[in-house]
Amino acid sequence: MAGRTARFSSRTLRVTAAAVGAGLLLAACGSTKDTGASPGSGDKDGDGGKVGVILPLLTSPFWQSYNDYVPKMAKSEGVDALKTVNSNSDSSQQITDINNQLNQGVAGLVVAPLDSAAISAGLDQAERKGVPVVAVDVAPEKGKVAMVVRANNVAYGQKACEFLGGKVKKGKVVQIMGDLASVNGRERSEAFRSCAKKKYPDLKVLEIPAKWESDTAASKLDTLLNANPDIKGIYMQAGGVYLAPTLQTLKSKGMLKKAGGKGHISIVSNDGIPQEFDAIRKGQIDATVSQPADAYAKYGMYYIKAAMAGKTFKPGPTDHGSKIVKLPSGLLEDQLPAPLVTKKNVDDSELWGNTVE
Repeated sequence: MAGRTARFSSRTLRVTAAAVGAGLLLAACGSTKDTGASPGSGDKDGDGGKVGVILPLLTSPFWQSYNDYVPKMAKSEGVDALKTVNSNSDSSQQITDINNQLNQGVAGLVVAPLDSAAISAGLDQAERKGVPVVAVDVAPEKGKVAMVVRANNVAYGQKACEFLGGKVKKGKVVQIMGDLASVNGRERSEAFRSCAKKKYPDLKVLEIPAKWESDTAASKLDTLLNANPDIKGIYMQAGGVYLAPTLQTLKSKGMLKKAGGKGHISIVSNDGIPQEFDAIRKGQIDATVSQPADAYAKYGMYYIKAAMAGKTFKPGPTDHGSKIVKLPSGLLEDQLPAPLVTKKNVDDSELWGNTVE
């Protein structure tokens, strides 16, 4: 459900280890370089303690890939991660999952929030127990986290708009939006809408609020196409849940035409999963923004290890091709690279979607 144009994969990630004292005050500003946390600061065994990892859902191939990367990246970063917990698209369940993990005595939490506002209840509970939290993919609106590990979701919407604007030029395009209770859904939607209005005034943007739900996307797209058979472009904010229903809906209406051919509807997506890459190769869709599932897992583990050791960070460039920014909420966010993938670079071996086993 999380750009720029540089390559990005787990093969190219670099972490430079350097010891830091465990007595850093929370108010102190650490280097933005990838300096490792000092061993032994979390517990007497030097491993920092157990880490709980909470997923938002597992019905999307993107989150399935992230789930597969978690144990691998935990091992590479020296983090003792428990088996992942799936909140199954239920924000209330996610708060319960956080409390359950805290009751098990975890020393740190890596959480991918479902609801940007509702997650604050779980974050507050973690803070009361002195357990640091790293948020992955979604930035909380309130509450304390040591770091948000995320790609630039505004850039997602802008890239999609610019791609479709360059292809379609004039006519109707639709964006199949994510859950607007999530900052990701709001940022992608507003960025796409604003870009189209400013740069491509001849585009008419239609919208489908689909809440990251494949059935909702299929049903509403079917209705929209009945009323607007002249749609020329589609932006799917999450290929992991919207790709299959979108292609099936277009196919059922005889509207799934190969790229370059007459009647082709230009389609751009977000996620970077192998299924999107295959669809690009087949000419079913035109592009996707590769959201870094591998790096989400890697840097989720990296930052929770640092947080448990008492390390802090400040805004600025990192040593792994990203930039830490300070959000309006005061939280820090490491905005990881997320390249646009088209037919020209879809076979690039550096893309994580081409390395999934």
